[in-house]
Amino acid sequence: MPTARENVLAALLARLQPLAALVLRDEVLPERIPPAGLIILRDGQPGEPEATLSPLRYHFQHRAELEVVVQAGTGRASAFDDLIAAIGDVLEADRTLGGLCDWIEPGAPASVDLPVEGAAALKAAVITVVLHYTTTGPLA
Repeated sequence: MPTARENVLAALLARLQPLAALVLRDEVLPERIPPAGLIILRDGQPGEPEATLSPLRYHFQHRAELEVVVQAGTGRASAFDDLIAAIGDVLEADRTLGGLCDWIEPGAPASVDLPVEGAAALKAAVITVVLHYTTTGPLA
């Protein structure tokens, strides 16, 4: 039986799947970036939970990361911005991931240009997504 953590991460991945970009989970950066872009979900860290008693519950603020990469010649900045906006729209449409989370909160993208020898540079960003959820145990 999957843990609450795995259910939340799987639901986040499922929310991102309909986007035009290729969406992967915990994969290495491929040699070629699809024309629509690439999103890699990194599981991140659940952090130290806060506990409440009676009934005993563990409240996590899990920090997952989305690595967003676009490689396009002209219009790269626009394609990158469109992909970031699409991610925001998808996450905002259901901030509880179908009731699995109390709340999800994406942070601002930390973007960078990555040079590639003999090809157009990559426009990349890391978006931290804080997943607030509650479990019945620290390993549940």
